[in-house]
Amino acid sequence: MKGLTLSVTQLNEYVRKTLASDPMLRSICLRGEISNFKRHVSGHLYFTLKDEDAAINCAMFRQAAQTVRFTPQNGQQVRLFGSVGLYGKTGSYQFYADAMERDGLGDLYLRFEALKEKLAGEGLFDASLKQPLPLLPKGIGVITSKTGAVVHDITRVAWRRNPSVSLYLCPVNVQGDGAAQEIAKAIGLMDKLDDVDVLIVGRGGGSMEDLWAFNEEIVARAISKCKNPVISAVGHETDFTIADFVADVRAATPSAAAEIAVPELSALKNSVSSLQERMNRMLENDLSAKRLSLTQLQKRLVENSPSQRSERMQSQIRELSSRMDSQIETQLQRRKHALEQLVLRLKSSGPLSAISQGYAIIQKDGKAIKNVDQLQLGDDLSIMLSGGSIRAGVTAIESKGEHSWLLKQ
Repeated sequence: MKGLTLSVTQLNEYVRKTLASDPMLRSICLRGEISNFKRHVSGHLYFTLKDEDAAINCAMFRQAAQTVRFTPQNGQQVRLFGSVGLYGKTGSYQFYADAMERDGLGDLYLRFEALKEKLAGEGLFDASLKQPLPLLPKGIGVITSKTGAVVHDITRVAWRRNPSVSLYLCPVNVQGDGAAQEIAKAIGLMDKLDDVDVLIVGRGGGSMEDLWAFNEEIVARAISKCKNPVISAVGHETDFTIADFVADVRAATPSAAAEIAVPELSALKNSVSSLQERMNRMLENDLSAKRLSLTQLQKRLVENSPSQRSERMQSQIRELSSRMDSQIETQLQRRKHALEQLVLRLKSSGPLSAISQGYAIIQKDGKAIKNVDQLQLGDDLSIMLSGGSIRAGVTAIESKGEHSWLLKQ
């Protein structure tokens, strides 16, 4: 059979022009649910629009995307306005959207929100239930597909950070019928292993439908029952699942989960070295303080020893004795001076002083005669003069006024 011979490019171009020229395929309003949504760095939007029985790839270029008044995301029910065209490089036809409007919420999104609200009401998302991760895990249980990049990414990151860490893989289907039951069963089995103290549950990115197994209630409850902490690493950074809310820790990607679960060995060594240095400094400071305290106590002990106290007391006694001797000497000198003054005064005012000036002291029977009335004729007298004394007798008595004179015969 012979017919027209065309290249692939010619055929795709013909179909593209045919679709573009069909008025029925232009200015269409298309209704459906967003899935596999991606926002390119250029600003273009790429996603799938689906209903219960079919799906079509869609593209919305940056200029049109800037007119959208909400943030498109998986699960949203929308209306698209645009036309059907063919992408010549791949030969696939797709819908080119010029405008987008909300058209209610998709079924999966409604189911997601309903389960989220239910489990939150039961307290499965409470922060108080979150378990801390062990600093040095004995082993890490990985629950994911045995194919794909997830296992490779986790092992590569984990063994780069700590080559000695043990990883245990429990392979499961991560999407499709029965996937949620497999994941829940694997979580329960892995949680019972004595050598495992951290679990990583996850898969790579995908649409909301692809990730749906991790939005199932059976998986959420399996995670909540784990005695070991669970890290959820489902999809990409922008993807959120019910498993993320129930898990003890959410990781943006499987690689990030490995970084969270496995501490970097070199960092730990540096931390240990730093702590050891701090401990040594603290011990040295403490020892220095105790040495100083001991020295002070020894000094106080020596100062308060019996021999030192005896020496101090003897020193005090010697000092007091010296002070007392000095005070006594001072008092003696003061009293001696006073006595000398008294002697001088006595000498200057006493009878001996008068004798030295030419007076005499007359005594009768050892007593000084002060008045002639004390004398009688014939009395024996002792007369003290300067240089000696003489004896005399009373031969005559003459009184004259208040004064009397003794006349010597």
